[in-house]
Amino acid sequence: MLDNLGNLRRTHYCGDLAASDIGTKVTLMGWVNKRRDLGGLIFIDLRDVKGLAQIVIRPENEAVFAKAEKLRNEYVAAVTGVVSAREPQNVNPNLPTGALEVQAEELFFLNDCQPLPIQLTDVALADEDLRLTYRYLDLRRPALQRIILMRDKVVKSIRDFLCAEGFFEIETPILMKSTPEGARDYLVPSRVQPGKFYALPQSPQMFKQLLMIGGFDRYYQIAKCFRDEDLRADRQPEFTQLDIELSFATQEQIFDLLERLMQRLFREVLGIELSLPFPRLSYQEAMDRYGCDKPDLRFGIELHDLSGCLKDSQFQVFRSALDSGGVVKALAVPGGGDYSRKQQDELVELAKHQGGKGLAFAKVASDGLEGGISKFLSETESASIIKLCGARPGDLIAFAADSYDMVSKVLAAVRNTVAAAQKLIPENTFAFAWVTDFPLFQFNAEEQRWEPAHHMFTLPREEHIPWLDKPEKYGSIIGQLYDLVCNGTELSSGSIRCHRYDLQKKIFDILGFSEDELKRRFGFFLEALKYGTPPHGGIAPGLDRIVMIMSGAESIRDVIAFPKTLKATDLMCQAPSEVSEVQWKELHLKPGE
Repeated sequence: MLDNLGNLRRTHYCGDLAASDIGTKVTLMGWVNKRRDLGGLIFIDLRDVKGLAQIVIRPENEAVFAKAEKLRNEYVAAVTGVVSAREPQNVNPNLPTGALEVQAEELFFLNDCQPLPIQLTDVALADEDLRLTYRYLDLRRPALQRIILMRDKVVKSIRDFLCAEGFFEIETPILMKSTPEGARDYLVPSRVQPGKFYALPQSPQMFKQLLMIGGFDRYYQIAKCFRDEDLRADRQPEFTQLDIELSFATQEQIFDLLERLMQRLFREVLGIELSLPFPRLSYQEAMDRYGCDKPDLRFGIELHDLSGCLKDSQFQVFRSALDSGGVVKALAVPGGGDYSRKQQDELVELAKHQGGKGLAFAKVASDGLEGGISKFLSETESASIIKLCGARPGDLIAFAADSYDMVSKVLAAVRNTVAAAQKLIPENTFAFAWVTDFPLFQFNAEEQRWEPAHHMFTLPREEHIPWLDKPEKYGSIIGQLYDLVCNGTELSSGSIRCHRYDLQKKIFDILGFSEDELKRRFGFFLEALKYGTPPHGGIAPGLDRIVMIMSGAESIRDVIAFPKTLKATDLMCQAPSEVSEVQWKELHLKPGE
């Protein structure tokens, strides 16, 4: 027989009980985590979102004892009783409330529970798809609850910080015009205007710039964004970003703001003090040294260009790459000299998976290189390679020869893989860095046109503004662009915006937009730039990624209460789903069109 809640009120959370509560009568509510019958006593571990509390039910309280005998795991219960100290031999040092227990006086049986389709333990996790199907049960796992509560604390800290900095929290539309920013839009058909569609925002980019034009010079928003793109561990079709824009701001002001925000988050949430300022790398330096624009700086393996010392190499693979305008680069794997042939082959397969042709190897001995391709290298070349790579006896040198971009991609993947394999990545370490000075344009050789390399609403470096009129210089124009990276993950991307109509129009012209397309896609925005737009800039840290980094979660799905799968489906709600014929007709659409 179930009890009604009536006027019963919870006085404490289970996990909030403290020594100061000893002797206090409390009412706790939650789920039965475990029930134990021992020596005529019944012990119940009651669980809520704050933690566990041990409940003791004694046989002399016959009515309560009889109820407790019927309780099972995950039944919903409420207990009223007095907090007492546990006997010293019964203290659980691994539990925050492990020195306390509640002597039950009343027990309320609020709901039962059918056998669970998944186990709520981190020891034997069910398949992820099954857990996502029963996400509301998976959310009861303490480990997952800790992450979601950390997210709540992060958001609160962000709001407190930005409010103190004079920012205004302003919401921007979810239903907007389709203005693709690189990924596909999610489209929403309009019922009242047949044949027309809204788009869900990939970001509030143009709206936040319009807010600057409107005079709200310090804006922020915890913004929902949507991108219909292929997914991976750190992506979701709908995600949350901290959107920030401010007028009359320099790049240095934005760096200072974000650094102090991150410092506050890590101090308040993790008790970790970040050192400021964060290191800075130009885009080119990051690519040269690490092969990617979001390098993991927790370890020091770097890429080294060997093209100069191998310019006369007799090794055909190197010779061919250099003759075709490519490069030869290498990295030293600390202690990798004992890698087996199988381990080397696995790295070769990794290189091929990245699109490369493969890798070459040589081991570092006390008197030079040995094994692998060392027989194709002169003593002078071997000595130069060892010196340039900073290699030591016992290391393994991995070589890649191809175009600059391909070599960078291959060796960046190898770098991260061998660092993990060699256990070179320290735990509980957060290595932040700014990556700056990205190219404004990149040339698409296949389509023979210029594309935005990063962000098309960006102001070029001031000294590069005249180059917008010089086609031969387009590839050399550097934008006032910047990314904040941490532990090999891009946390944030931003730029100083192009606030001048004439310059923004030139950028669109270089990107090949026709007048009709410009008017259709960006007409309202270009028009707004004509009416006294202040200089402004911004940045948009990914909230999901910040929490993922701070919590140590392996997947971004672990930091979102109700995430989608890698196929962008909601297994719990069975979305996306088909809709009725009536809905198709109301939207003036037909299936398959």
